[in-house]
Amino acid sequence: MISFNYETDFTLDNESIYKDWIFRIVDSEGFELGEINYIFCDDEYLHKINVEYLNHDTLTDIISFDYSVGNILQGDIFISTERVSDNAKDFRVVFDEELKRVMSHGVLHYCGYKDKSTADEAIMRSKEDEKIAMFHVEQ
Repeated sequence: MISFNYETDFTLDNESIYKDWIFRIVDSEGFELGEINYIFCDDEYLHKINVEYLNHDTLTDIISFDYSVGNILQGDIFISTERVSDNAKDFRVVFDEELKRVMSHGVLHYCGYKDKSTADEAIMRSKEDEKIAMFHVEQ
């Protein structure tokens, strides 16, 4: 099950398309979908979580808490839509593309992909691009 929660005035248009896409990401990596909760929020909300739970006093676009068990992916993915918007401008991409990158990024972490080293980050970016391209595939 995939759920979308909003702690800001942002909302996804046509949630069912995003749910189907996320399911296909999970399936394409050979995992099963448990329960993934997306929580869309602002910088202040996510900064508070970053300080309280991770002891990081910085702004970030995404924090994911992984509750996966075995092959079943589960977790909470917090996304600051303010940070996504700023990053989209910085990277010169449209907001929707950057949002898909961040949404897939959280799921890819649950699939075991890392991004701390340069090599791991390159693999993560490649996987994000692959999963973003899947959004446009008609079923």
